[in-house]
Amino acid sequence: MTTNNTLNLAVGGMSCASCSSTVEKALLKVQGVTQATVNLATEKAQIDFAAPATPEQIARAVVDAGYEAEILNASGEKSSASSTPAREGFGEGALVAIAALLTLPLVLPMVALPFGEHWMLPGWMQLLLATPVQFWLGGRFYRAGLKAVQNRTGNMDLLVAIGTSAAYGLSVYMMEQGSGHLYFEASSAVITLVMLGKWLEGRAKRQTTAAIAALQALRPDTARVRRKGVDQTIAMAEVQLNDEVVVRPGERIPVDGLVLEGSSHVDEALITGESEPVVKAVGSKVTGGAVNLDGLLLVQTSAVGTETTLARIIRLVEDAQAAKPDIQKLVDKVSAVFVPVVLVIALFTLLGWGLLGGSPGVGGNPWEQAILNAVAVLVIACPCALGLATPTAIMAGTGVAARHGILIKDAQALELAHSIKTVVFDKTGTLTVGKPTLMQFEAVHGERSSMLAKAAAVEAGSMHPLASAVKNRAQQDELEVPHATDLQDVAGKGLSAKVGDARVYVGTIRWMEELGVSAPTMQEVLARVNANAATRSWVAEKTDAGIRLLGVLAFGDELKPSAQSAVNALHALKVDTVLLTGDTTASAQRVASELGIGHVMAEQLPGDKSKAVQALHNSKEGGKQVVAMVGDGINDAPALAMADVSFAMSTGTDVAMHTADVTLMRSDPSLVAQTIDISRRTYNKIKQNLFWAFIYNAVGIPLAALGYLNPVLAGMAMALSSVSVVTNALMLRNWKPRGGA
Repeated sequence: MTTNNTLNLAVGGMSCASCSSTVEKALLKVQGVTQATVNLATEKAQIDFAAPATPEQIARAVVDAGYEAEILNASGEKSSASSTPAREGFGEGALVAIAALLTLPLVLPMVALPFGEHWMLPGWMQLLLATPVQFWLGGRFYRAGLKAVQNRTGNMDLLVAIGTSAAYGLSVYMMEQGSGHLYFEASSAVITLVMLGKWLEGRAKRQTTAAIAALQALRPDTARVRRKGVDQTIAMAEVQLNDEVVVRPGERIPVDGLVLEGSSHVDEALITGESEPVVKAVGSKVTGGAVNLDGLLLVQTSAVGTETTLARIIRLVEDAQAAKPDIQKLVDKVSAVFVPVVLVIALFTLLGWGLLGGSPGVGGNPWEQAILNAVAVLVIACPCALGLATPTAIMAGTGVAARHGILIKDAQALELAHSIKTVVFDKTGTLTVGKPTLMQFEAVHGERSSMLAKAAAVEAGSMHPLASAVKNRAQQDELEVPHATDLQDVAGKGLSAKVGDARVYVGTIRWMEELGVSAPTMQEVLARVNANAATRSWVAEKTDAGIRLLGVLAFGDELKPSAQSAVNALHALKVDTVLLTGDTTASAQRVASELGIGHVMAEQLPGDKSKAVQALHNSKEGGKQVVAMVGDGINDAPALAMADVSFAMSTGTDVAMHTADVTLMRSDPSLVAQTIDISRRTYNKIKQNLFWAFIYNAVGIPLAALGYLNPVLAGMAMALSSVSVVTNALMLRNWKPRGGA
């Protein structure tokens, strides 16, 4: 049987969307590669492959296409078996500074011209300054452009190489002809401005990955492990499952695990988005990367390496940033033909100005102006802005969402979430705490405390959730609970035990009827019970006089503190809400009534839930509406899979989290509305970026072709276009959840 594998590569040398498309095509040509996604913004490739392909062959395909490839390990770090070593030499900023120093003397005369200063450097000095800029600092454009030609594609580097070569060559020709009208400043300024733009773009792109970097920084390098009673500090790679790890106050917790000894406040803000420290005591789960604030903890390791919560969070965010939404696939198709179209426009510009005359050049030759206008067309064209418009917004959006406890698994979910029209909530564990509490207890003869104490005595040996609720309430009321003996568990009915001189029964109304308890008495007590208490247990005792009813225990599942604000926030976003649960109709109606949810579907089996979501999906007249499902249990998995966008609570089951598109790191339903909000803002940024990227080209290229832009201004506009797109995306980092969460 063929085994599918996933490989991540760091790809160097890409300059625009055409480059990422070229790398994808090269990867897909490797036999065994089934899918390849290349992200220009992260400069990474994610490849699904099977035999006969190997990681080394896949990396070699990228190198053969003219780019750099480095194999990344499971943690996203560069492998020692990297195909291509990292480049050494001058830093990018230093190269930009050198280019600027060489170009400045060439540009100064042009800057001084409006102030009445007419001077120019000798031709030989201009040649001396421009040549290293053109061929040393601009050599990267020639190398990348040549590879593009060899791959029968085009990219930004090819446009820059052709355009600046034309301006440089024209200047050399004019100098040989003895003309004083040279254009070395145009070729050098374009190269310098493009280099500056790429440097600024790189700095901005690194800020879009700040969320990943912050998460990676949470991983300690070492752990203090207690073995055979001795504490020793070892590397994280050596920590094993079930190891006992000592965590001192102020240290980061290095592993996922359970607290064996101690108690402390733990700061989980960067993992769950929870701003307040969480109390951890014996039996509590802790997450690697969280900060232990004020107590000494002994933690038994339950997960290490790539299986830890933090590692899975990083992996989810990286996968989301690597994936391409549908809108990016459309942009890629445009980018694939962009460079050839620009080359054709530049050729027509050259021929049009040269053959048809137009305004003659400064030296009286129309071909001079024709070449300069064609150069302006080549250098103002900006395929990189198109390529960066979507991924930078996706990176910024998923990153800021992760910081606030929202893990979006793929870009498709982020893109789709902005158009959600209906959110379907499960009840238990999603809108409610998922843990029954004793809401009310009523005694027949007014002996409430005595009745509760006897019930707690019977329930003392049971692990049932309702029994825990009774015991917790007795402890909360500081009742003295008597000792019970001869405990009997009657399946489907309840428990009985000897308490003092009487046998006490705690169970269902049907059992009470079988025992001969008076029905009118039960109805009289029931009239005093709040209708919101959905589940009831009856308490009776057998004495010498017979069976007598002591009272009733009424249980309910409390709403989560944020449930009301969660529903209100969705309604404010014009999103409908639906309650879908397997619980009784009465229990569901109570919750829906309290929260203002108008549509309720109760007593639903897992298969029924899936059909209900499908019906809602198709309920819109004339089309389909986007439906989201929020759940946390195994029984929610079919409905989560059927929904367009699915949300799972991290406190729920692994099945639900693996099925869902979005994992909410806090058991907080208000994060659903916040996800929709960040999705809408991200989608708006994508549209803004694409608009400006197209406007730059749609307006700039015709202006250059018509002679309204010189090459220097065109180069400046091209450099600014990609920088402005990335900067606009970075504004998403200032997003904060509504409500101040």
